[in-house]
Amino acid sequence: MTVNSSMDETRVLVVDDERDIRDGSERILTRLGCHVKKASRGDEALAVLEQESVSIVLLDLKMPGMDGMEVLKHLQKMESAPLVIVITGYATVDTAIEAMKRGAYDFIAKPFEPAQLRIVVGRAREKLRLIREAEQLNLARQRMLFDLDTEKSRTRTIIESLPNGIVVTNAEGRVVLMNPAFSWQLNLKGQIGTGEHITTPVNDKGFCDLVMDISLGRYLETDDIPTYEFALPDDKYLLARGRPVMGEDRECLGAVVVLSDITAMKVLDRLKSEFVATVSHELRSPLSTIHEQLALVLRDLVGEASTKEVHILSRAKEKTEGLISLIGDLLDLSRIETGAVGQEPKPVQLEDLLKSIFDFLGAKAETKGQRMHLDLPETPLPSVTADPLALESVFGNLIVNAINYTPKDGEIRVRADAWEQNVRVTVEDTGYGIPEADLNKVFEKFFRVQNKRTRHTTGTGLGLSIVKGLLEGMGGTITVKSTPDAGTTFTVIIPVEGTPPELS
Repeated sequence: MTVNSSMDETRVLVVDDERDIRDGSERILTRLGCHVKKASRGDEALAVLEQESVSIVLLDLKMPGMDGMEVLKHLQKMESAPLVIVITGYATVDTAIEAMKRGAYDFIAKPFEPAQLRIVVGRAREKLRLIREAEQLNLARQRMLFDLDTEKSRTRTIIESLPNGIVVTNAEGRVVLMNPAFSWQLNLKGQIGTGEHITTPVNDKGFCDLVMDISLGRYLETDDIPTYEFALPDDKYLLARGRPVMGEDRECLGAVVVLSDITAMKVLDRLKSEFVATVSHELRSPLSTIHEQLALVLRDLVGEASTKEVHILSRAKEKTEGLISLIGDLLDLSRIETGAVGQEPKPVQLEDLLKSIFDFLGAKAETKGQRMHLDLPETPLPSVTADPLALESVFGNLIVNAINYTPKDGEIRVRADAWEQNVRVTVEDTGYGIPEADLNKVFEKFFRVQNKRTRHTTGTGLGLSIVKGLLEGMGGTITVKSTPDAGTTFTVIIPVEGTPPELS
């Protein structure tokens, strides 16, 4: 039943062949705030209903011509049928039941008191109000369902049209959604149904482990979720990034993982490394020759050339030495990126390696008036399995940096100890320090801290990048803490076995 009238002014039609009933009902209902129309016959009532919308009809069953039952039959065929309250002078149960069976809402027997009419019409008005609220709730529900369906359709359309592969899993690692790009990127065959475990369509263990770790909520307390890079048989490289799907109570409902095709980047990196290696090899020999010849000229000109000439040649010698150092660093980076470093690890005692580096660099620190200290534990450290040359490059770079960025009369202290299942080495200086804003950049290639104190310090900006790359290759980590004008501390963790824990 559809109700079109306003509850503020209910429209009522009184149909009765008795004038007193019509007029009396009008007076009572008008006081209730109803808008009342009247009809004395059945056909007249139908004519009124064709012209106006009515909510309630008070209908006498016994009228000349078309009786109330016939009118009721016509009313039930209307698109917006009003509520019908039957008025009958024959207040028998049979008559009331028959009228109710044909769709009447209620009945009232003649003669009736004003209070009786008010009660019956009041119930009808309440019924109309409930009908209207139900219709509004139904409309709101339909709109909400339509909006949800539209939003779901829109979201699915967007996801399916994305060029990157996307897979969504539940908390058990079962596939909830997988777009076509995901299947295409992984060369999956056939239709992948929802509810299948992620290990069914994907046979890469590292990828499945990442998906399961995220799905099980192991990264809820951190934003540092690892990525996973893997190669396919057709020389295609993919990078997986994932995030947990959070519920209202911050529980993990599953994971959403995005695949990016990084094949072009890998090819570019390989070409870049090959180019750097080729150019570096071609440049190192002539630069070394120039450096040796400049050293020879300077030695032969002692006492014969002017101070200005010696200064110019010395600067040229320094610059060629810097270029040779840069080429060496570029070659080291190239070897790290291609995985050519640390291919033959062997047991190394860090105490012996650190003592050797200290002896070699002690003279350099002494010329700057710096004090160097090496603190080693009384009990021998466990040996680590690594490439000795890589370890020498790591600690050599760190100690040389400490010397270069520490002023005269400064101190450099190296400590080594056993820490859990690892060996820990700290390189601490009392130098210029690093601003907090630059701490997260010091391991980037070619980055150097620039200020009035460090502008005369030469360097390639590759040393720390090389250190980080070498340590990652052997499963180690490096962190840095620094205070401007107070000094810097680098902490290196090298695992004796397995992977070291993250430093806080």
